Amino acid sequence: MNGGGGGRRREAVEGELERLRAEREELDGRIRLLESQLEADSAGEDGTGAGPEAGDGACGGGGACQRRGGNGFAQEGGLPADMIYRYSRHLLLPDFGVEGQRKLSQSSILVVGAGGLGSPVALYLAACGVGCLGIVDGDDVELNNLHRQIIHKEAYVGQPKVKSAADSCREINSSINVVEHHHTLKPCNALEIVRKYDIVVDATDNLPTRYMISDCCVLLNKYVKCNNHLPDFIHIVLSKEFYLFVQPLVSGAALGLEGQLTVYHHNGSPCYRCLFPSPPPVAACQRCSDSGVLGVVPGVIGCLQALEAIKVAAAVGEPLCGRMLLFDALSSRIKIVKIRGSSPLCSVCGENSVFTQEDFKKFDYENFTQSPMSDKAAPGVNLLPESARITCRDYKKVIDSGEPHLLLDVRPTHHFRITSISQSLNIPLSVLEEKLPILETSLKETTEASGLGKQASLYVVCRRGNDSQIAVQLLREKGFISAKDIIGGLQSWALDVDPDFPAY
Repeated sequence: MNGGGGGRRREAVEGELERLRAEREELDGRIRLLESQLEADSAGEDGTGAGPEAGDGACGGGGACQRRGGNGFAQEGGLPADMIYRYSRHLLLPDFGVEGQRKLSQSSILVVGAGGLGSPVALYLAACGVGCLGIVDGDDVELNNLHRQIIHKEAYVGQPKVKSAADSCREINSSINVVEHHHTLKPCNALEIVRKYDIVVDATDNLPTRYMISDCCVLLNKYVKCNNHLPDFIHIVLSKEFYLFVQPLVSGAALGLEGQLTVYHHNGSPCYRCLFPSPPPVAACQRCSDSGVLGVVPGVIGCLQALEAIKVAAAVGEPLCGRMLLFDALSSRIKIVKIRGSSPLCSVCGENSVFTQEDFKKFDYENFTQSPMSDKAAPGVNLLPESARITCRDYKKVIDSGEPHLLLDVRPTHHFRITSISQSLNIPLSVLEEKLPILETSLKETTEASGLGKQASLYVVCRRGNDSQIAVQLLREKGFISAKDIIGGLQSWALDVDPDFPAY
């Protein structure tokens, strides 16, 4: 694609946007007048001015999900008295004010994921007065969620996250419409759910879902008549009668002590596939359940996601389009880097893309990324023959029989400090090969201490039974032919043998 053609197209788009902004000012004035008349009529009919309540099932998208009533005496283009009092600190801001609040109250935003990121996003969007807030999550609240997922309470443990989150949002602001989608977002249902909203916030923690949400937003570009509600985040005007509505995606991630944030598919910014046409290696895609996360880190990123969503909805400030914010919690540093724009060669949003909604519904994102959408469905490896493995129950019998043996725990040292089986030796997998002399000495001492003259057996355990198989492979190659893997690791030990063993 030549640069001249791209430049002419950009000039045409900018010119069209400038013309539209002028027309929008006139259109906004007419809308404010009609809204004022509607509120006055409502007040005259029932004495309260209360508008119809929004239903639980949908938000319509591209328009106000809920009209708030007033006293019928608000000035033209103003807000009802209850909104003025509730959002008064917003209204005092010159860069936000009445117009920003009005636009926010007419917007619909979908939060995908009610976890560490989604918690502050949903709470702040509700508190700030978004017109319609959708929440999607298929998981239940667990006790180990609560250190970071601040939208949930202990009383909701075992209940659906989406119900817990929605109840918390309604407690903060009963005047907004909160829609519960108690599903895991998948290609078979994503298009139907996402199309109801103006803006999407990706608050998930896995690679296949990131690709799926981005693709979904791209495919839901909407051709809308200009005389309909006109969002301020228009991308391309096609004619005086139609414009192309492009669904913005506010995407955040948090892991360990770091986080990042950007806005995809908005104001010329790329989609996720533009940046990552091919998925990164599986080893680079860690989750909180694998690597951990300091509770406040997703809180910081989630708050910034809420801010970006509000900026896009209210058409204020400069959203993180074409830029990515990087947060380092340990050093308290924030860095913003420039990212490339949308790619004309992108297989989904590119000029010659042939990826359709039907293709999307059939696309296997887990296979594409070689990563599961749920950490509960994480596949286990199977590297060893049955003769080189033993179940947790059978290992318990070894302990009870008094058979001389050594238990090698190959988890990282900081994992070993969390909890361990008594009398186990910790040599992390990452240093196992160089520490083999230590293992050999320990085995010899165990054999001698038994006084039976029989070589002590060697059993290997890890957290979930994957690293221990890798360790046994290595040990057998190095001459430790009696080494056996304990199937399922400490996770299975807690489930099948010792219910009081701390799970993490």
